[in-house]
Amino acid sequence: MKFILIAHDKEGGLATRKATRPAHLAYWKSQPEAKLAYGGPLLGADGNPFGSVLVVEANDEAHARALFEGDPYIEAGLFEMISISGFRTVFQDGKLLG
Repeated sequence: MKFILIAHDKEGGLATRKATRPAHLAYWKSQPEAKLAYGGPLLGADGNPFGSVLVVEANDEAHARALFEGDPYIEAGLFEMISISGFRTVFQDGKLLG
């Protein structure tokens, strides 16, 4: 099943985000069992990131949470709000999947 993480940075979190980004990227590259479907930053009107979205394929919610909790962004305390939910892709690349 797919799970989506939506997280908003704490106020003034840009420095933490920049400092932690290399470890964040390395973490997800080192997690082949995570089956990271996609991910990236949420961007404000100024183009600066203010949060993150990640979608992973995991065995269950506990597995997804364990993967997300190992993310260096979370370990660094970057986020003020984190939401994790099951996720189903209905549209992809402009096509209805069914």
